[in-house]
Amino acid sequence: MNFTIEHEREEDGRWLAEVPELPGVLAYGATPHEAMAKAEVLALRVLAERLENNEAGPQPISIAVPVA
Repeated sequence: MNFTIEHEREEDGRWLAEVPELPGVLAYGATPHEAMAKAEVLALRVLAERLENNEAGPQPISIAVPVA
């Protein structure tokens, strides 16, 4: 599984990062780095939860952060 973290700045100045391959995995931060770090942690939690609940088998994963 390959995941990408996308980020953008909101009108209020906060940064939003999301993992499009995992619906609902998004996080806000004061900086792009903070938002992406929070989104990565959340993505790993979602994957761990899926494994614990036998919703997905173990698979190699890769998380990429596009360089802006």
